[in-house]
Amino acid sequence: MADETKSAGATLYHWDDIEAEQMSPTLTRQYVSGEKSMLARIVLKKGSVVPEHSHANEQIAYILSGALEFNVAGTVHTVRAGGVLVIPGNVPHSALALEDTVDLDLFAPPRQDWLDKDDSYLRGGAEVK
Repeated sequence: MADETKSAGATLYHWDDIEAEQMSPTLTRQYVSGEKSMLARIVLKKGSVVPEHSHANEQIAYILSGALEFNVAGTVHTVRAGGVLVIPGNVPHSALALEDTVDLDLFAPPRQDWLDKDDSYLRGGAEVK
C-alpha cells in the first residue's frame, strides 16, 4: 500500500494502491491517515445518502467532480466541483449526491471510528428513490 519513502520520514501513497471499501451499494471509501490528520476519497453514485451524523473532528470537504448537497445543522449547502466546505467538529450533518461525485475529505484529528471500523452510520447507507 505505501511506498516506504525514507527521506524526512515521509510515506508516499497512491489511490490506485489503496483498497476501496464498499460501504454501501452507492458509496466507496479510501483513506490514508497520518498522526494528526486523515484524507479520505469518497466516491458516491447519484442519489447516495450519507446519513446525519456528527463527530469531534473538523472536516474539510473538497469536491473533485460532481455535486453534493450538505445539510449542516439545518442549513443546506450545494457544493459542486472545485468547491470546498468546512464543517466544524460536533456539528450534525448529512449529504446527498446530486450526481456521481468524487469527494476528498480532510479530517483533523484522524477519525478513530473509521480506524476502528466503528462507522455503522455509513455502512449499508441509504438511497433516494
